[in-house]
Amino acid sequence: MSSQSINDNSFAHLPRETCDQPMATEAYAQRFSGPIGQYLLGVQHRTTRRMFQPFSDATVLSLGGSHAQNAPILADLGHHTTVLGSDERCAHLLRDLVAAGRCEFATGDYYHLPYEDRSFDVVITYRMLAHVQRVDKYLDEATRVADRGVVLEYPSSRSVNMLAPLLFGTKLKIEGNTRTFQTFSPAEIDQHMARRGFVRTDRFAQFFWPMALHRAAHRVGLSRVLEAPARWLRLTALFGSPIIARYERADRNGSDAW
Repeated sequence: MSSQSINDNSFAHLPRETCDQPMATEAYAQRFSGPIGQYLLGVQHRTTRRMFQPFSDATVLSLGGSHAQNAPILADLGHHTTVLGSDERCAHLLRDLVAAGRCEFATGDYYHLPYEDRSFDVVITYRMLAHVQRVDKYLDEATRVADRGVVLEYPSSRSVNMLAPLLFGTKLKIEGNTRTFQTFSPAEIDQHMARRGFVRTDRFAQFFWPMALHRAAHRVGLSRVLEAPARWLRLTALFGSPIIARYERADRNGSDAW
């Protein structure tokens, strides 16, 4: 799938992307409440810190970050972060962070970002690739406004997610407010980013077992026991999900391979 120019009007007919709105709610935040939620977020937070190690004092654009999970981490790391949502209502979970001056919030169209080329050092986007209507246009815009790198998260098709259509009913019973989602192979995402001039410089699969299973068990000790041998045997690296990966501009780091 070829990259589209920012001036290409072939996407002008697309409706505004609003898949971020369910994530900017108290109901979504409850998915990560309690000890098991903190366990899941802990893995994500450590991975995010790892992905931002090459960057210091960066300007960051968080696309779809109104779940308010990344902004506090980025603020702690000293980055100046702008969270972009599709509607003012997406600022709900960020209101305390914005009031404290720890991040900014803006609204815009994900397919036509209101920023000039390479306006931010880094773009970060979690949860969104699983739900956006046009992955190609979304990545066009994310990479267009990123000067140094892009950190993104996606569900891997090499994991148990290959059974997602069959297990959706069970997942819905466990989580209550889940949605269908699209998955990607790591090679597919690498190719998407390479076509846009970015090379992968790090990648980390978070869990071997489905997050829904951890929520159903609701026992942090059991989750640690389940995940440890898979991590040690490198099964998580091969078949884990979701994946968080860092991509950097090839014309900045002088590399053309990953």
